[in-house]
Amino acid sequence: MPNKAERYLILYLPWVLSVMCNSIPAVSYLVAWVGSLFIFYICYSGHLKPMPADRNITEQIMRPVFLVQVIFIGYMACSSIFYFFNLLGFGNLDQTGDLFDMAEEKIPLLAQCQRYYVLGHAAFVTGMLWFMKYPIEQKYTYDSDRLANLLFLVAIFCLPLTVLSTKIPGLTQFYFQFSSLSFISGTLALAFAIPLKKIGYTAICGFLYLTNFYQALTSGFKEPIIISVLVLGIFLYPSYKAVVNLVFIPVLILLFMYLPTYNQVFRQNAWADNVSSDEAYELALDATLNPDEEISNWGFLVFRLSEVDMFTNFIQSTPDKVDYYGLQLVGQSAMAVIPRIFWPGKPITEDLIMERVYDAGVILRGSNVSAKPAYIVDGYLSGGVIGIFISLFIYGAAVQLISQKAEQLFGGYILGTALIFCGLFQIFWRGSSFEFIANSVFWSYITMLLVHKIFVWTNFLKPI
Repeated sequence: MPNKAERYLILYLPWVLSVMCNSIPAVSYLVAWVGSLFIFYICYSGHLKPMPADRNITEQIMRPVFLVQVIFIGYMACSSIFYFFNLLGFGNLDQTGDLFDMAEEKIPLLAQCQRYYVLGHAAFVTGMLWFMKYPIEQKYTYDSDRLANLLFLVAIFCLPLTVLSTKIPGLTQFYFQFSSLSFISGTLALAFAIPLKKIGYTAICGFLYLTNFYQALTSGFKEPIIISVLVLGIFLYPSYKAVVNLVFIPVLILLFMYLPTYNQVFRQNAWADNVSSDEAYELALDATLNPDEEISNWGFLVFRLSEVDMFTNFIQSTPDKVDYYGLQLVGQSAMAVIPRIFWPGKPITEDLIMERVYDAGVILRGSNVSAKPAYIVDGYLSGGVIGIFISLFIYGAAVQLISQKAEQLFGGYILGTALIFCGLFQIFWRGSSFEFIANSVFWSYITMLLVHKIFVWTNFLKPI
């Protein structure tokens, strides 16, 4: 189906309708929020472009149109609903009424942010679908009988590389790439091992997976824990649909219910009280299994699951108090890519990012808090509505083109998208500030090319 720009205009209908309703903020918010659901429907219905037909849907979930869109857009645009309920005076879905005084001021700001979210969603899907082209013209092939062993070797080989990258100057750029590649390859190896019913091989792969899962539990972050369960479920789904539906979906729901408490207690002990990770893990697990009434997940759902509260602060300051940044953030992103070993005096990336946080008054200068703006916020800070459209269009195009390039270089979906793209470009799943995105994507792309050369050199990949 040829690309025609006018076909994509329907994606922007929710944004237009929400702008037309801006005089009634609550209605404008709901129109924009439901609008993202509409965009999901339009995308997956195939009205704009048919979904890839070279594989069954369950066997291509890791492709950007499915996984990246659901996670990135779900986190960005759909999670604000709890914040909206909170402004209406609901806490834990019980009407409290103590926040109605805030609603008059906050709901218009929330509605404005949600309009930006649905615009960003439309731009993201436009960029992604515009460049989506399947099936991929393959340039390399491999012996599928060797695939399970390769995945296992990659997982094992990347473990010491992860450690070395933190010890050797100049290799820190590759730490997250090696770490996530080891995790994804180990998880994929386990998913391949279970159907083969080889007890020893499955046990080793299971040990690798559990090791990664424990590291996720003691990292202090929620995302690695959820991702470790989600990815295994996705990989196993084609072979064990019933088991995944009965086990993994309830487990993910339970994680969303109890992880906020676990994570809060873990951080309080491991980060604030200088307790070891193992002790903090035990304390957090005990607090989660025996919850204190004072610890509530509602605060997580309102203020941590979504970053919309921070976004409202930015739109209050820009452009009224702080002018748009134009191409400044793009320039800083280019600087972030340069390794410090080549530029010892390079400004610290996080300090550059935090400057716009301080300027906007999101947190006070000198506070021991990190509050990095989300990708769409940086798009807004760069140029308002136009900045959001351009940045999210580029985001959608980038995830699609890189995934397709990976499939082309690595002989198809399993190695290309499931292993390489999801292992090296995991930052696309949630997004981050411009500088971190640019640095991670650039060096992940370099890593992808290096891994490709190694696979060709070892004769695993063969030119067609």
